[in-house]
This record gives sequence, structure tokens and C-alpha cells, in this order.
Amino acid sequence: MQDLSLHILDIVENSITAGAKHVEIAITEDLEKDSLSIEIMDDGKGMDKSFVKKATSPFVSTRTERRVGFGLSLLAQAARMSNGSLTIHSEPYRGTKVKAVFQYSHIDRQPLGNIGDTLLTLIVGNPHVEFVYRHQRGVREFNLCSRDLRVRLEDLLVVSPQGLRSLREKLKQDFH
Repeated sequence: MQDLSLHILDIVENSITAGAKHVEIAITEDLEKDSLSIEIMDDGKGMDKSFVKKATSPFVSTRTERRVGFGLSLLAQAARMSNGSLTIHSEPYRGTKVKAVFQYSHIDRQPLGNIGDTLLTLIVGNPHVEFVYRHQRGVREFNLCSRDLRVRLEDLLVVSPQGLRSLREKLKQDFH
């Protein structure tokens, strides 16, 4: 994957496949600490401790149609390549939290990418899931909640031209 937004898309799609109805994505850019962190938390079916230990192996997957799962493995590799780390906390039937930390200034850190398009894809493609997005850079913070967005749009569907225009305008307020 060429940028971190694609990793986020992949991990969140895994959350949705695991039955998540609520997904939080938090990005923190701390330039003073030279750190970029990405957290993805969900209320999906979760994993037991033994599965968590092997979840970053590319040859482990919960999917039945294939025996490989590269998402967590590739994110862990991207974090390690930039002097960072990946942690996974999960409990069966309670959800999962994935946190990737990167050295912000590291030459091998992948760019963040187009978070707006990633969020647009997730929100429009999964109207039954509530997404909460927080992006903090220094003292600036951007927040988006898909439930609040739907309330603000009232009768407009997010997938309608007016709904998509409103969502795109909100996403333009982000840092990118």
C-alpha cells in the first residue's frame, strides 16, 4: 500500500466484516514528539488472546474464502519501517483496538494520503455503521461523526448528490 489512508481503509473494512456497527478512527500528529499515531477502535466480534498474538502474520486470516490476510501484517511492517510499532488489544464480543505509531519525520514513513476519500468511501459504502473520526495536529483538531452528519442532512441521503456535496465540504475542512 502506498499511503496510510489505504491501510486505514483496509483495517476498517476488516472491522465491518467482523460485525462492527461503531468504528472510531483517531489520527494524532504530534510534531513535538516526532510522532504520528493512528488508532482504529471497533465494537466488532473481537479476537481471543491466542489469535491476537498471530494476527500480524500474513498467513493468518479469519476469512474462510482465503487463508491469508495482509492488512495487519502490512500495517505492522509500515510502522516498523519508520521506527514505530503496532499494538492490538481485543476481546471476544467486545471489539478491537489497533494502534500504529510512526516516527513522523522518518524518511520511510508513508504519507498519510487522502483521508477524505477514505472516509467518503467508508461512510457512503457502509450507511449502517457509525463512524467517528478525530484528527489532531498540534492544537488543531478536526472531528466528524457520520451520525451527526446524517442528522444535519435531514432528509437527504448521504449518497444523494446534495448529501455527497455536503460530506465533501465537511471533509475539506480537514488539514489536507
